[in-house]
Amino acid sequence: MRKHPSYLNLSEEEWLARINRALDMLSNCRVCPHRCGVNRLEDERGYCKTGRYAIVADYFPHRGEERPIRGKRGSGTVFFSYCNMRCVYCQNHTISHLGEGEELKPEDLAEVFLKLQRLGCHNINLVSPSHVVPQILQALYIAVKGGLRIPIVYNTSSYDSLESLRLLDGIVDIYLADFKYGDDIAGKKYSKVRDYHKVALQAIREMYRQVGDLQVDQEGIAIRGLLVRHLVLPQDIAKTKTVMEELRSISPRMAVNVMDQYMPYYQAYKYPELSRRISKEEFRKALEHAKNLTLILD
Repeated sequence: MRKHPSYLNLSEEEWLARINRALDMLSNCRVCPHRCGVNRLEDERGYCKTGRYAIVADYFPHRGEERPIRGKRGSGTVFFSYCNMRCVYCQNHTISHLGEGEELKPEDLAEVFLKLQRLGCHNINLVSPSHVVPQILQALYIAVKGGLRIPIVYNTSSYDSLESLRLLDGIVDIYLADFKYGDDIAGKKYSKVRDYHKVALQAIREMYRQVGDLQVDQEGIAIRGLLVRHLVLPQDIAKTKTVMEELRSISPRMAVNVMDQYMPYYQAYKYPELSRRISKEEFRKALEHAKNLTLILD
C-alpha cells in the first residue's frame, strides 16, 4: 500500500539522486525558464537574485488561502524571497522584487517545515518556489528524516521549468498554480517574461499529469491534486476565456479559483488600463467563462 504523503514512498537512493540532479542544475543555472547559466553553487546570482541558499521572508500558519488548503488549522506557508517574474501590480513586491528576508541553509529551512507541522498546519505551502527547487529538495530530505509527515503544496506563478517540476514528481502532492494570462503579450508587458503563456500552459499540464484533479478528505482538506488560480484583470487583459478553455482541455473537472481581488498595487499606476479594480460585470463574465469547471470560490 502506498503511503501518504507521497514523498514517504521515495527511497533513500531516489532522494539523493534527485538532490544531486537539482544541485547540478544550480551549477549552470537552469532551475527556471530564464536559464541564466550562473553558478549558484558559488553564490552567483542571475535574474532571481538568489544564490546558493533560499531566502525566506516569513513563515506562519496561513488562514487566508482557499478552504481546501487552509482547513481549520491553517496552511504552513513559507514565503520565499525574490521571484522569477516582475509583475508590475505585485502586492508582495517588497518580498518578490526587493528581497526582504533571511538566507536559510537546508537544515534551517527543514526546521521551519517541522515547526509548521508542530503548530498543527495541514500542509507545507511553498510560495514562489520556482527559483529554489534544489534548495527545497535538500531541506525536505532533512525534514522527512526528522519526522515531516504532512503534504507539500507547491504554490507557484507557473513560470516553471519542466526539468524542475519532474524532480518534484512523487514529492509534491498538491499544486496551487496561477494561470495569469491567456497570451504571451500580456505576460511580457505586465510581468516582464517573454513566454509566460507558453511556459505556464506546459507547466500546468505537467502538474496535472503528476497529481490529477483535486482530491479532498472527509473534512474537505486537499490531499492531492491541482488547484488553479486566475486573477481577473481590468479590460480582460488576462484573456480569461482563453485561460478557462485551455484548463478545460486539460480536465473538464479542473478545480479553479477565479479571483476578483485585483488591486492596482506597486507600479500599476504607470499603466492606465491597470489603474482600477475590476467591475462586477467583468467578474460576472469571467465566471461565465469558467462554468462547468470545478469552481473554488473562497
